[in-house]
Amino acid sequence: MRILSIVILLWGMTLTVKAADSLEVEKPQKKNWLRRTIQNFTEIDENYVEPQHYNWSAMLQATYNYDIYTLNSDGQSKQSLTFAPEPSMKAGPYFGWRWVFLGYTFDLKNLNFGSNKQGFEFSFYAAQVGVDVFYRRTGSDYKIRNVDIDDNQENELLENHPFDGLKVGITGFNLYYIFNHKRFSYPAAFSQSTCQKISCGSWMAGIGYMTNNLSFDHERLERMVEEQYGKTSIKLDSSLMFNEVKYFDINASVGYAYNWVFARNCLFCASLSVALAYKNSWGETASVEERGFDIKNFNIDGIGRFGIVYNNMRWYAGASVIVRSYNYHKSRFSANNTFGNMNIYIGYNFGKRKRYK
Repeated sequence: MRILSIVILLWGMTLTVKAADSLEVEKPQKKNWLRRTIQNFTEIDENYVEPQHYNWSAMLQATYNYDIYTLNSDGQSKQSLTFAPEPSMKAGPYFGWRWVFLGYTFDLKNLNFGSNKQGFEFSFYAAQVGVDVFYRRTGSDYKIRNVDIDDNQENELLENHPFDGLKVGITGFNLYYIFNHKRFSYPAAFSQSTCQKISCGSWMAGIGYMTNNLSFDHERLERMVEEQYGKTSIKLDSSLMFNEVKYFDINASVGYAYNWVFARNCLFCASLSVALAYKNSWGETASVEERGFDIKNFNIDGIGRFGIVYNNMRWYAGASVIVRSYNYHKSRFSANNTFGNMNIYIGYNFGKRKRYK
């Protein structure tokens, strides 16, 4: 009996060890599954793309912002007004860990910290996907840049006059997928977290969402017309006599991007996406006959990205431009908003990653 008890005890211990071994095997499998998912998400062909060799980066960047808004009337009298504020220039330091950058910029032209202009733009570039998030609230410092309200009058009388009756608010995001992500690198052109070694391009597809609020003081504009032209027969078309327009935009886009390595450590990137956008809009007009208007249609929008960079892994410098154009229209009214920014930067990487030491 004693021998039988010992055999049973040893058999039980063997089962316990085997069970423990099976548990130990399962844990690494879970870790490996997660690790494989991350690796597949960021996987690149190192014959075409060189990963960043450093963990940390310090950068100085100057940002130039611009914004153009055009209103068009297609009613009885075709009229057009283009508004744009003075471009703003901001600069400041940034500090980053791999692909995450944080920084602060201040306005070089107007150190007025009480300004009612607000805005930020955030972009995330990985091997397979990219995300753009933007939030803009304009001030009241628009100027009338171009005017076409009457064929028989001198339209330039209103040009370059300040106009504080226009305010625009824009909030949105774009999400896009890079198909040839193993050989083509968006981060090489726009976040310097990789370096493109051989010229290559890629198709991409994405989705986006945006809300736009437009407040327009048409009475203020009518008073300016009277002041400049006198009390004449010139009148704004009723479709331009609105108080506020709000709309949301849902879009699906397709585009192509190409990285051209024109010299050692030197890269030029050009990217263009065209989006089919559905817009649902509502607003108010000053005309009694028009109690408001709804816009429910499809329009074509566009996003362009361009960048040039020198990157030898230790030092990098370059410039990038992002331009967005959004349109909407109806039978008697249309509008176009084009905005974007240009970044000029110089940076230094430090703290080598273990695999490159």
